[in-house]
Amino acid sequence: MGDQLYAEIPSLDLLDFTAGDQKKKKEFVLALGQAYENIGFVAIKNHGLSDKLTKALYDSAKKFFYLDDEIKKKYERSDLFGQRGYISKGKEKAKDRNTGDLKEFFHVGQPTENKLPDYPENIWPAEVPEFKEHTIEAFQTLEKAGMEILRAIALFLGLEEHFFDDKVKQGNSILRQIHYFPIENPDAIPADAVRAAEHGDINLITLLMGASADGLQVLRRDGQWIPITALPDQIVVNVGDMLSRLTNNKLKSTIHRVVNPPKELMKTSRFSIPFFMHPISEMDLSCLENCVNEKNPKQFDDITAGEFLNLRLREIGLKA
Repeated sequence: MGDQLYAEIPSLDLLDFTAGDQKKKKEFVLALGQAYENIGFVAIKNHGLSDKLTKALYDSAKKFFYLDDEIKKKYERSDLFGQRGYISKGKEKAKDRNTGDLKEFFHVGQPTENKLPDYPENIWPAEVPEFKEHTIEAFQTLEKAGMEILRAIALFLGLEEHFFDDKVKQGNSILRQIHYFPIENPDAIPADAVRAAEHGDINLITLLMGASADGLQVLRRDGQWIPITALPDQIVVNVGDMLSRLTNNKLKSTIHRVVNPPKELMKTSRFSIPFFMHPISEMDLSCLENCVNEKNPKQFDDITAGEFLNLRLREIGLKA
């Protein structure tokens, strides 16, 4: 199936995989796998997130980001390389770019009772007490949905269904609340400054809760940028670089970006909450044997997930 057939990303129903109908389960696996071989993105419904939780999470994120910068910076820990807490405006840049993105964000990792001892503690803003409760609930809900998506991916790759389970249980996953802050004078920013420059995600898969405004675009293999749109009851789930490496690029980590809105809308905020599903650091990302053949020779050096993460954190400016 050629990538050019996708004018928009495919929509799938996770219940088709989880509800016990074997025919629907096989159809879901095939449709998911074909989408990931071609465009790397799908929209998924019946993912477990309620409208109530989504709204509560976004409301608590907005409360935090609307605080004064001096207050937010109390929660910034440079020694954690952006892995927990607040990351201030312009700190992160896309790989191979010098200009920082027009965003600030907050990172939460595994809740205390679920995490491995080598992960840093989470940081919680005292000024927004409900932030913690909603964030942990969303983290666990998205992690559960992500586990099911990875089981479908395993079946598509000819692996045992639970291949990824022990690799992502207690994984180094991150829930990121993002604020693309208002630009009062768009003419004063660098000419190449954008909300999020073109990039591939580092992790296995990313699960994105509906953003508060348009702007997300994905690069098709024919060189065309197409908008990513999801219905209110859907999340967007895409392949990250770790899964691309593991599958010898059989599954595509597609370049995507968040473009600036028209100049008059640069003065407004945009919020977005992706869940970056990471494995444990020890996971071997060496290309799977059944993804290497004469037509698709091995493209990547052997590396662990932890080594790859450190490499990429340096490339995007969060680690020296």
